[in-house]
Amino acid sequence: MKKTLIRCGWIVSVDDEIGNRAGEDILIEGEKIVAIGKDLGPADQVIDASEMIAIPGLVDAHLHTWETGLKAIGCDWRGREYLRDVFAGMSTYFEPEDNYIATLAGSLSRLDAGVTTLLDYCHNVRSTEQAERSVDALEDSGIRAVFCLGTGVYREDQKPTDSELQRIHPRDRAMAIRNRLSNEERLVTMSLAIPGPHWAEEPSIRANLKLAKELGLRTSSHATMRKNQELMPDGYTALTNEGLLGPEHNIVHGNYLPDDELKLMVDAGITVTSTVQTEIRGYGRPPAVSRVVNFGGLPSLGVDVEPKIPGDMFREMQLALAYALNERVREDIVKPESPVDNKPIYAIDALKWATMGGAEALGLGHRIGSLTPGKQADIVLLRATDLNLFPVRNPLFSVVEFAHSGNVDTVMVAGQMRKSGGSLLYGRDKVRSVRTRLFESSERIIRESGFSVTT
Repeated sequence: MKKTLIRCGWIVSVDDEIGNRAGEDILIEGEKIVAIGKDLGPADQVIDASEMIAIPGLVDAHLHTWETGLKAIGCDWRGREYLRDVFAGMSTYFEPEDNYIATLAGSLSRLDAGVTTLLDYCHNVRSTEQAERSVDALEDSGIRAVFCLGTGVYREDQKPTDSELQRIHPRDRAMAIRNRLSNEERLVTMSLAIPGPHWAEEPSIRANLKLAKELGLRTSSHATMRKNQELMPDGYTALTNEGLLGPEHNIVHGNYLPDDELKLMVDAGITVTSTVQTEIRGYGRPPAVSRVVNFGGLPSLGVDVEPKIPGDMFREMQLALAYALNERVREDIVKPESPVDNKPIYAIDALKWATMGGAEALGLGHRIGSLTPGKQADIVLLRATDLNLFPVRNPLFSVVEFAHSGNVDTVMVAGQMRKSGGSLLYGRDKVRSVRTRLFESSERIIRESGFSVTT
């Protein structure tokens, strides 16, 4: 089995026992990290990263990857334009090949930016072929991913069935994708995107949860509504108390959940993913990150919707940290709204949100999320000589507060190089073809939907 030795300038491991190291090496054998330290013996390949910072691959815990071709069309949106124009509008003009090329381009852009693991929350599926082509794209890109199978929105002329209108997963479609992704050791695995109590009636929710249990799948749902808008009133509380929602479930957003309900869910092991860039622009309540920390949970982060915000997980992490720290600065305002004291938050916490937090939310914490011997070799190397990082005094601070995706030199997924020397190894001609196909696909969709792009 091939051995690779990375000679690092600095290591930020996100492992509490290993901590941060300077001038040490990472030894990889096959897909796994086997040792971190000095004098680790011979290797088949030696990578000189003596002027680089090694970190675990970032985890984008919530992305609608099918929207990649619609990037930056609605940065000024503040209301329900996204739901109207993208989710319920342009999505209905996607064919299977449109899902494929957008998901491929989005996955490659994640790898290019230091993200080694992605939860692809694909809620634009109206056929098994559309789902299959989305999975094809994830596999072709070489990223580690959880394909979170969702349902879709229909135009009147697309003639959905009654169950599809209720957003109940067709059993044959879910089983087909589950059979394909049954091996939990492969790079691409599966979970089920379900419309939760904020987005569906109780019978639909229970039907989807029953299907997920039968297929052995984790689930994820959007929690975005105020209490008076919930389609299943107090549904999260009821389902959690029944034991139907627990560590196998993940919610996204949760801004409007009252403290007692959110605490109940965190105590039950439900994970919470915040998409801070999106939420501070379009939600009337703060991101849940701070409250999840206060309640003893580990937050996770995701980019969410590239039609509105940039897909840089470094930026997402930095904004999440800044907002949480600001809440503590304003503790005299925030504290009366919280049943517990604000816990201190540090730079290492933010990096954990973007790595281990995402890994745990995806059910992969035992495999990825930290540079730990025995875990998969999902590693990112940042150029410490780049002027925005140089000189490095504290590698953790440099990574969390100063780095951006442009500093990513090398990306490794399960011991395989996906980016080296600042360039994706997918191939220049292939990347050029992806760009061309993505542009043609998105142009057609925008035109057919009647959407007007403002300049």
